Amino acid sequence: MFALVDCNNFYVSCERVFNPALRGRPVVVLSNNDGCFIARSEEAKSIGLAMGAPAFKSRELLKKHKVVVHSANFPLYGDMSSRVMSTLAELAPELEIYSIDEAFLDMSGFKRYDLDLYARSMRKTVMQHTGIPVCVGIAPTKTLAKVANRLAKKNPGYKGVCLLNTDKELLAALAITPVEEIWGIGRQWSKFLHAQNLHTALDFARASPAMIRKHLHITGARVQAELNGKSCLSLEMVRPAKQSICTSRSFGRSVTAFDELHQAVATFAGKCAIKLRKEGSAASLLTLFICTSPFNDPEKKYWGTRTLSLHHQTQDSISIIRAAGVVLESIFRAGYEYKKAGVIVSGLIPAGVSPAILPLFPQELPLPDDRQKKLMTVMDSINQRYGSGSIQLAAENSAGWKPHQNLLSSRYTTAWKDIIKVKG
Repeated sequence: MFALVDCNNFYVSCERVFNPALRGRPVVVLSNNDGCFIARSEEAKSIGLAMGAPAFKSRELLKKHKVVVHSANFPLYGDMSSRVMSTLAELAPELEIYSIDEAFLDMSGFKRYDLDLYARSMRKTVMQHTGIPVCVGIAPTKTLAKVANRLAKKNPGYKGVCLLNTDKELLAALAITPVEEIWGIGRQWSKFLHAQNLHTALDFARASPAMIRKHLHITGARVQAELNGKSCLSLEMVRPAKQSICTSRSFGRSVTAFDELHQAVATFAGKCAIKLRKEGSAASLLTLFICTSPFNDPEKKYWGTRTLSLHHQTQDSISIIRAAGVVLESIFRAGYEYKKAGVIVSGLIPAGVSPAILPLFPQELPLPDDRQKKLMTVMDSINQRYGSGSIQLAAENSAGWKPHQNLLSSRYTTAWKDIIKVKG
């Protein structure tokens, strides 16, 4: 048996933990640059605020219903996620963190327990320890646990916990689950399945395995087997190494000057280097893109991108920022108003491991400097102790292009100055 624990409206719930006055009120959280809705409370959903919709198009609705609007506070959400996952890790022997607000738990060793009561105890414990409400779905496979979790969230009668343990319960759950809601079935596949007169998860489970394998390949075959109670997906106890790392942002205002754009690109490249060191990886490729607003007139639109092969696999901030600057010089075009840029590092291998393919003339390329490695270690330790961005390279600067976050709440758990003060 697998349990899927999913936090309810996670970003909104994080805001409510530290501001109880928000409970029962419509609340939304906006994306970077205060653009679109990325989280909505149930009250906000009920008045018609759609996920991903631009906030400026709903100004009248927000004002009419007195909706509380917050900018995304990712440091707070990340820390609260860690607290939820640490609590869940104490409640089951094996845990797979699936996303910032979801985790799979192995419940195979709980045969002597009443799983429904244990799941309700789990919800109560997470709420008591973190203040975050969760729903729990339990079933014989991970895909069925997803189905169970959806029912626990959508149907108030389950009171946050859905256990699918018998054939009758499983068939009833599959019969009311649309194919587009099945974990692993995307938009294109769901269109194909509807065209084949397969509208529910039960239809999909009973479909011809040969037809499913032919059109949906091995992924579809595994999903079908999981819906029929055959576990094909085990818990991933160790997260697979990342294949690439990206840092990108939309700017708070249009950027036209090369120097300002270079500051933004250098900042993104520096963040990629920090992420590489945290992953214990080194990159051999760097891709940079810069672009104007997609809403500009055709003659004012520009998208520039280029990929550069690095001389050596590296995780060094100086080398990566320097390479990003070289690429920027080749793709920058004067006269455009840039609204977004991003840096992607790829070709990742474990740091310190020799690449599979070596350069033909390695003596012609500069070797990484051990002093720079020591410098990166010192920088990381200072930033870890005193806060991100306490020390950085001179090329990095976010003062001019920084995204809008006009409605940002405090970092209650990650900044000393933002800790709540209680006065007697």
